[in-house]
Amino acid sequence: MTVKLFEPYTLKNITIKNRIVMSPMCMYSCEAEDGKVTDWHRTHYTSRAVGQVGMIILEATAVTPQGRISPQDLGIWNDDHIEGLSELVKLIKSHGSVAGIQIAHAGRKAELEGEIIAPSAIAFDNKSKTPKEMSKSDIEETIEAFKQGVLRAKKAGFEVIELHGAHGYLINEFLSPLSNKRTDEYGGSAENRYRFLRDIIEAVKSVWEGPLMVRVSANDYHAEGLTPEDYVQFGIWMKEQGVDLIDVSSGAVVPARISVYPSYQVPFAQEIKQGVNIDTGAVGLITSPQQAEEILQNDRADLILLGRELLRDPYWPRKAAKELGIAIDSPVQYERGWK
Repeated sequence: MTVKLFEPYTLKNITIKNRIVMSPMCMYSCEAEDGKVTDWHRTHYTSRAVGQVGMIILEATAVTPQGRISPQDLGIWNDDHIEGLSELVKLIKSHGSVAGIQIAHAGRKAELEGEIIAPSAIAFDNKSKTPKEMSKSDIEETIEAFKQGVLRAKKAGFEVIELHGAHGYLINEFLSPLSNKRTDEYGGSAENRYRFLRDIIEAVKSVWEGPLMVRVSANDYHAEGLTPEDYVQFGIWMKEQGVDLIDVSSGAVVPARISVYPSYQVPFAQEIKQGVNIDTGAVGLITSPQQAEEILQNDRADLILLGRELLRDPYWPRKAAKELGIAIDSPVQYERGWK
């Protein structure tokens, strides 16, 4: 039987050497609150490329200063960011990995000084700042900011774009009825709540021809919130718009008690994959090679996104290949210690 974890995978016009993806994880490591790449980012991302991860997706990178989760977030809101991001792309690709980036806006979960914005003027919890409800011009400006961010990512050389529509950040806030109480064309029905993401995808597709992914939170874990069934419909619309893969996470649009266990989010990826007939990425407490291989062998998802496991072990692909009984190439410099 073929080991699927190490089979190449083609995402539109880009081929990834294996199915192992570094999930975007915020590092909160910009030193001057300017959104620029630092030495930390150079070391952090390059080491996973040396470790033979097939695709590396940079952390949530903000399209506006107001859209940062924290003052230390990476940014892509002006051309000054392109040089550092371009350097990261070069480092990642030089070790055989595909370079992706997650484009994001924090919405009401921004922990910043000054005004923050959201679809509705509802705070995330009783400790959080109440956001300003976005006007039509705010919406239009933010859609344009996503488009300009993707243009900069293109100039920096990224091969894959992921839109951050999960974890309670701005796109997710529009999608969920728990955080979107608008009465205009951006609120109310599922079609209206999807409109903000629809407009962003349309704007992005006007300047981006490469692979496009969207990360979603497929379960709000709330009686009045969204479920995987709702995301099947959203996924159908995404596919119609030309989205190539849905990266399936869950939670964090409202405070909730979530029961977590190995592969707890994989059924959501499977349901969306089958219901939409679109490729998906699985994420969430995937730690062992056998666990990852089972997901792929049973066609529950197409890519395995690792987060904390890659923080613990940048060379996880080597461990996985050894446990699954196959050999993978090492960096030439590491050949003596790779086996």
